[in-house]
Amino acid sequence: MDFSYDDEQTALRDATRGLVGKAYADWESRRRAVADDPGFDEKLWTQMAEMGLLGLPFSEDDGGVGAGPVEVAIVCRELGRVLAPEPYLGSVVYAGGLVAAVGTPEQRQEVLGGLASGESVLAFAHDEPGRRTSASAHDVTASAEGALTGTKEGVLHGARADVLVVSAALEGGGTGLFLVSGDALAGVQREGYSLPDGGRAARVTFDGTAATPLGEAGADVTSSIARVQDLTRIMAANEALGVMQTQLAATVGYLKSRKQFGVTLNTFQALTFRAADMYTSQELTHSLVDWATMVVEAGDPDALADAAARVSLQVSRAGRHIGQETIQLHGGIGVTAEYNVGTFTSHLTVLDHLLGDGGHQLRALDQRLTSYAAIDPLDVA
Repeated sequence: MDFSYDDEQTALRDATRGLVGKAYADWESRRRAVADDPGFDEKLWTQMAEMGLLGLPFSEDDGGVGAGPVEVAIVCRELGRVLAPEPYLGSVVYAGGLVAAVGTPEQRQEVLGGLASGESVLAFAHDEPGRRTSASAHDVTASAEGALTGTKEGVLHGARADVLVVSAALEGGGTGLFLVSGDALAGVQREGYSLPDGGRAARVTFDGTAATPLGEAGADVTSSIARVQDLTRIMAANEALGVMQTQLAATVGYLKSRKQFGVTLNTFQALTFRAADMYTSQELTHSLVDWATMVVEAGDPDALADAAARVSLQVSRAGRHIGQETIQLHGGIGVTAEYNVGTFTSHLTVLDHLLGDGGHQLRALDQRLTSYAAIDPLDVA
């Protein structure tokens, strides 16, 4: 199986790396970007739109580029390498993916066209206080007229978003999706806050807020939400892989340059073994991330959920291992807020908890064991 990029994909990787690598060439640039609201560089967001990155996964009819999941994964991985705080995963992959999957042609053209051009930021308001990782809405409800009531928690860049995609429990049962934008946003209470990695999220409260049904009014779209969540998990895994690659490179570089007792740290065998274990974790993760991305490319909906759970579990375990080892092998500077390795590890933790941590994914895989046929090890016929 060929895991290498073709010429166009290589060019996309190099162009993305050049853009975000230049913007966040030093750690202070990233610190300045997240210091004040909205928590990212809006100029860079516009440049990403001009390069076509924000419209990659959307069809040309909807104002996008019509690229596949491999191309989106390339962008996510490059953003992870420099810890770029731009809301690509939450806005383009997650919220934008739902509009592309459920919206009417008119809604897709308007909403995704604005996103692809960089004119708007989307946010998916789904998780509720005390309820996470589900594909259904419970406490936020929609009336027959489409008015929303209830509270959403942990909405990525929810305070900055120009368009909110909101999940709500329907009166007739099931979960529907709604768009809240324009004047309706004025009546929405949005309390933004910083995440441990410097990113932004918000608590969003609706009180009879007027909303427009996304797609067919009254339709239960729980399965569509679950499918886009799995896609987002896989793209988050690509972003996490980019983080791990940077951490490993930084750790190896530090061991080769930092001296103790007159010799560099990589002279000590025990430290070299720990770096080798980090490399093993990264490469296993790399293989699973590439495999899961190709599952998305293949378009098999039955395999998507299984691939998302498997790769998310591996990323959870490897991210904790590599993050902890990076901090410890950097010694005293590794635990300081001024040095970047701690923030990289914080970002891995945020990604891990975005759509269900390793424990949740392990339970999800455990529940699927009953779907496999039993094998008798003594049956040699």
